Amino acid sequence: MFRLIRSLLILVLAFAATVVIWYNYQISKSVSANQEIISFEIEQGEGVNQISQRLYESELIHSQFYFEIHVWLNGLQRNFLAGVHELSPSMNIKEVTARLTQSGSSELAITIIEGWNNKEIGSYLEQQGIFSQEDFFEEVSHDLSSYCQQYDFLTDKPANVDLEGYLFPDTYRIFKNASAAEVVKKMLDNFDDKLNQDLRFKIQNQGKSVFEVITLASIIEKEVREPEDMKMAADVFYKRLKQDIPLQSDATVNYVTGKGLVQPTLEDIKIDHPYNTYVYPGLPPGPIANPGLNAIIAAIEPTANPYYYFLTTKEGEVIYSKTFAEHSQNKAKYLN
Repeated sequence: MFRLIRSLLILVLAFAATVVIWYNYQISKSVSANQEIISFEIEQGEGVNQISQRLYESELIHSQFYFEIHVWLNGLQRNFLAGVHELSPSMNIKEVTARLTQSGSSELAITIIEGWNNKEIGSYLEQQGIFSQEDFFEEVSHDLSSYCQQYDFLTDKPANVDLEGYLFPDTYRIFKNASAAEVVKKMLDNFDDKLNQDLRFKIQNQGKSVFEVITLASIIEKEVREPEDMKMAADVFYKRLKQDIPLQSDATVNYVTGKGLVQPTLEDIKIDHPYNTYVYPGLPPGPIANPGLNAIIAAIEPTANPYYYFLTTKEGEVIYSKTFAEHSQNKAKYLN
């Protein structure tokens, strides 16, 4: 009896040893010797089964079964990091798992908010640890000739104006070690896509320039929130421009002072600065922010209306007026 038990124990131990050896062999085995780097993205919320299936289909692991066994035995099922990871067919299951659960993504997401100016964008990118605000300003302000040659929407931009207005607000995926040039190019490429040929044809057909449209769109973006109001405000501004009435945009005053007030002070609106549209008629020398698509479309497709004035309340409601007297009454009612 004792010999039987000992024999069975030896068999069990031998079998267990064989399983361990086979398991270690499988997780140490790669698909091939190919060292090509392949980007593999894990989506937020993806489970182990989905990840293993896509790895197998991408020929980055030789076995879904052993990959999942390795993950579960080591309790790594909740350790996968969303983002883009650099893998290779020459990596084994242990190395692939370690890369996906420990090294993190080689990319990150940044979100540029509609209406941010270049100063705000530069500050945000520096806070994200991507590169310094100074590096960003250098890229969007100095020696823009290569950008102007590459993008036709910049051809009518005055030489003394930087890229304010053209850095399209959106969420971007960038590499953690991306340069300022790479990030700026992504934004300009996006602007190039969003300002499609139909919109460009309308701008040309109206006898306007892209620069004029983006400059006005940047003001609209800072003045009102809703797409319908943006189109209404655009028509108000165009009527004032046509009749040589100062735009009197509070947003341009805030651009000068940096205060961001709903209603600038009397002292503020008297500041002698070319961007102050209370003092200087016409459009300012350039955009005051980077507008989103709704504001750009509004500047191209305004909604005709009888108003010459409007104000935005602290709650975001837009109040329109036909006369200055009516506008003054509305300011006293809604802003004081």
